[in-house]
Parts: sequence; structure tokens; C-alpha cells
Amino acid sequence: MRFTSLLALGFCVFPLITADKPTPSDVAPPAIGTMAPDFTLNTPEGEAVTLSKLSAKSPVVLIVLRGWPGYQCPICTKQVGQFVAKSKELEKAGATLLLVYPGPSEELKAHAEEFRTGKNLPANFHFVIDPDYVFTNQYHLRWNEKNETAYPSTFIVDKTGTIR
Repeated sequence: MRFTSLLALGFCVFPLITADKPTPSDVAPPAIGTMAPDFTLNTPEGEAVTLSKLSAKSPVVLIVLRGWPGYQCPICTKQVGQFVAKSKELEKAGATLLLVYPGPSEELKAHAEEFRTGKNLPANFHFVIDPDYVFTNQYHLRWNEKNETAYPSTFIVDKTGTIR
């Protein structure tokens, strides 16, 4: 199995941008073939996770969840479950998954823990929180509407830090 074929495994993958309005090119998310902007976010337990450190070791599937728009997104829950179900194949392909859970900082840790409950994430999965949308804004994925957080997105970052 080639790593670039991961998206063909039957995952529920969101389009990069799902808004009704086009995103202006000057604030577009990182594009295929460009370097992924580096960032460091913490797990709910406070452990720092840095994209460049992960991608230096293995390709990274960077999954931006909706986070906490006032409820737990059932589609994000299903998507994470699909990735967990394919974890052996992902591990065999040498992939690391980085799940980003954005939201307002107030109670974000508690909501993230609620989302993660019952999901036995394998060792090659990292779950981080994005309080107050620092990462989400850096990647131009902020869905700035009432009761929204981020545009759910999936990126594959290779070992050179390039988005594939």
C-alpha cells in the first residue's frame, strides 16, 4: 500500500473548504505543493506536539476537526472512528495522524476530553487542542459564523514538510 493512497481507503474526508462563499486567494489555506506552516499545540494533558518534529519522522495526516461549535460533530466522530479502524494499515504505511480540535479556550479541554472518550487512539495518533483558534487562523480555516469553529480539513504532510 502506498502512503499517497490513504484517502482511497474509504475514509470520510471533508473538502478543503466547504463554505458557500469562495475564500479570497490572499487568505487561502496552505495549498498542495507548499510547505505546511509549522505549529506547536498541546494535548489536553499539556504535552507539546510540533508538526515539523512529527513530519521529520514520518508522513503526517493532519486532520482539522470542527472542534466545539456547541456540540460534538457527529461527522468528525465518524471520521476519527474510520481512521482508528484503519490504524493498522496507517501504521504499516508509516503514517502519523495529528488530530486538531479547535474552539474557544473556555472549557475546550473538557470538550476535547468528551470528544476523545471511547476512542482508543493508537500510539501513532496525536490529539491536540487549538484554544482560541491560533492554529485555525494560521491555516486560514476559521469558519467565522455563529456556532461554527473551523472548516473541517485534511492535509497530508510529507517528511520534507510539503503538503501532498
